[in-house]
Order: sequence, then structure tokens, then C-alpha cells
Amino acid sequence: MKTFIREIIQVVVLAVAIYLVLHLAVQTVYVPSTSMEPSLRPGQLVLVGKVSYLFSAPQRGDVIVFHYPVDPKQDFVKRIIGLPGDTVEIKGGVTRINGSPLYEPYLASNQVSDFPATVVPPDRYFVLGDNRNVSYDSRYWGTVPRENIVGQTWLSLWPIDRWGPAPNYSFKAAGQETGENSK
Repeated sequence: MKTFIREIIQVVVLAVAIYLVLHLAVQTVYVPSTSMEPSLRPGQLVLVGKVSYLFSAPQRGDVIVFHYPVDPKQDFVKRIIGLPGDTVEIKGGVTRINGSPLYEPYLASNQVSDFPATVVPPDRYFVLGDNRNVSYDSRYWGTVPRENIVGQTWLSLWPIDRWGPAPNYSFKAAGQETGENSK
């Protein structure tokens, strides 16, 4: 009987430990709006790695989930465009980082209004939706503090036809870390 009770306790402790590790490491989030189309659709379920930035800083091109700076009870999903210290500008539909055009193959359209050159403050990130014409983002309410970032999207879980890696874009892998290539 003692062995049985000990095994039950071990299973319960193990289950609680697994739950806590998973709860601290990942989170699922439903995409709330059309602002990230065509990359992410409204209602799409994504897995967010809450440990994504424990050992490295967020990067340009990462699709992140963050607490909206104006109302931290709301979570938003957007793409990081400007890093701390960058100057971000949109002119003639082209996003520029430190004066260089940023190649953005994930955009729904490049028909977007101009945005004046703005320097991203330390420990903050400039985020935009991929569907810029309907996205409520850093152009309207400012930059995202580092502490508001929940994590990076890792995987699309639902609907099943969208299952797969999240639509993060690596400018480093494409050889365009600072936007050297034009659109």
C-alpha cells in the first residue's frame, strides 16, 4: 500500500512539475485581428515561446506577442521592424531602417502612408503589422518596452491547413540585417 501511495504522489508531483515548466516556457495565443495578414489570419492559434529571449535579444523580423503598452491587459501580435537605436521611416511605401530600404517579402501591400523618421529608444522595439493599411501599431501608439514582450511566435497550431513554423523572417539569413537591399 505504501508503494502505491508513493507512486501516486510521484505521478502527481511529476505532472505538476511538467505543467509548471510548460506554463512558464510556452503559451498559446489566438491572432486577434487582420493586421498580420497574409502571414497570420484572425483566429489563427500560435504557440509562443516565452523563453525565446532569455539568452538573446529580439531581432528584426521576429513576430512577437506583447502586452499592448496603452492597455497591458491586451496582447497584440506584430512584427519587429526597428531595434533599439534604429531610425525607422516609411516613405513612398518603403520602410527604411537607418536610411536603407528594408526588403519585406511578407507584406500584404506596400501601399502605406508615410511615417516620419523616428529613433527607437533604448530597450524598446518598433513593431508593425504585415497588413499595414489596417494595422494599429507603433506608428500610432509608439514603441514596445522590452518588458512587455511575452515571446516570439514559434508554431502555428490552428487551423490545421496553416500548421507549421511561425512566419518569422530572418534578415540575417537573407543577408539584409540592416536593409541593404531595396524593394
